[in-house]
Amino acid sequence: MSRIKLIVLDVDGVLTDGRLYIGSDAVEYKAFHTQDGMGISLARQAGIKTAIITGRKSNAVLKRAEELQIDFIYEGIADKLTVLQNLIDQIGIGFEEICYMGDDLNDIPILKEVGFPCAPHNAIDFVKKQAKLITKSSGGNGAVREMIDFLLKEHYSDEDLLELFLSRKTEVTQ
Repeated sequence: MSRIKLIVLDVDGVLTDGRLYIGSDAVEYKAFHTQDGMGISLARQAGIKTAIITGRKSNAVLKRAEELQIDFIYEGIADKLTVLQNLIDQIGIGFEEICYMGDDLNDIPILKEVGFPCAPHNAIDFVKKQAKLITKSSGGNGAVREMIDFLLKEHYSDEDLLELFLSRKTEVTQ
């Protein structure tokens, strides 16, 4: 596997458990896992850029992405592949340098193109067939962290990861 330079994530079913909580005030609530946040922070510290491409729009996603310093955020996207193509043209990398995690049909076009396609345990079977890594964890329950740990361990020992964390722990968000 070539060095991954960009991690791209779907939200519902990947960063969350896929359930939607909509209050009587029409506000949408989502639960995010802190271990996923730590993984994203570690990836950033290792020099890997991050992006979210999601079909829904949510203030909760924007807030979480801001906290985690996600580099690129795209919401309300029907054609995720076109958005990703524009992004890689903008930042000057190839599909082979991208890790993507998705869980449903709208993620298939990207999963077929990227260098390292991944799926959480709760993904639909068709998505899992496209993935090089299927996490033991489900979306919203540490799947993103599991994937990032897998990627980082290709280049870092456990001790190196700890040192990376300790050297910049003030910049880490869970």
